[in-house]
Amino acid sequence: MKPDALLPDGVDVVEVNGVTVRKGSVGAFLISWRVMNDPGEDAGRRAAAREDLVGLLPGLRAMGVFDVFAARDPGLGVLIDGGG
Repeated sequence: MKPDALLPDGVDVVEVNGVTVRKGSVGAFLISWRVMNDPGEDAGRRAAAREDLVGLLPGLRAMGVFDVFAARDPGLGVLIDGGG
C-alpha cells in the first residue's frame, strides 16, 4: 500500500479501531524518543518529549506498529508495554 492510499493529500487523520491517528505520528514518536534520551537536552524538554511520546502510544498500538516492531531500548519497551 502506498501512503497516499491511507492518507491522501488533504487528509491528516485516520480512525483505526476507534482511535484517531494523525499523519506524522510515527515520525513524531521517533523524534520524541531521540529528544527524551539525549542527555544534552534540557530536562524540561526531555520531560515534554516523554509526555508527547506516551500520548502517541494509543494510536501506534491501534495501527499495529508494535505488533511488527519491537523496541531495542529497554526503557522504551517499558513505556510501550504501559509500565512507565
